Amino acid sequence: MKIEPASDFEARVARHAALADPARLRIVDLLTLGDFSPTELQAELGMSSNLLSHHLKTLEDAGLATRHRSEADRRRSYLRLAPGALDGLVFGAVHGAQRVLFVCTRNSARSQLAAALWRQASTVPSASAGTHPADRIAPGAVDAARRHGLHLPAVAPQALDDVASDADFVVTVCDNAHEELTGLTGIHWSIPDPLRLGTKDAFDAAFADIASRVTDLAPRITAA
Repeated sequence: MKIEPASDFEARVARHAALADPARLRIVDLLTLGDFSPTELQAELGMSSNLLSHHLKTLEDAGLATRHRSEADRRRSYLRLAPGALDGLVFGAVHGAQRVLFVCTRNSARSQLAAALWRQASTVPSASAGTHPADRIAPGAVDAARRHGLHLPAVAPQALDDVASDADFVVTVCDNAHEELTGLTGIHWSIPDPLRLGTKDAFDAAFADIASRVTDLAPRITAA
């Protein structure tokens, strides 16, 4: 009896084979949290660049990971978990946090949306801040939130230094902020800036990306 097409079965075999290696399983475990550049993965794993390249190619070929260029430094790329890569599989360890702090450059769109979406998904408190805060929340972000039935508080963007606490679980949601804050611990979500295009579709795409990531991360964060 056939329960799935041969191509789907072969893809599933390749995925399990890729995860059978301890180093690749560790990489995937990291990618369930956020996006990493190859250099960041190399530092995290203490692995040679050639061996890391081999593991990353295997994960990409198996459909477990994808990569794209940084919006800030175009020479840098980020790896992220492919959509649906771990359907039916178990995530890694749970993390404890007193608060989740979402950070972008202007604190006018992505970080604001992420903090608001987090409040719907988790009882762990959330906040947002910017490395160079704008004067107001972007109207496109307000409109996107309204279209999706999300309440976005009418608060002015805030500076990271005024908001951050040592107890925060920090999530940078833009490449510029992540690459500027080199000494900041936490995780990174490489989400394209909707303000670059300024269109409804760009804001909706950012909203959908953030919502998906919040849904995936929320069960893994518990109140510390």
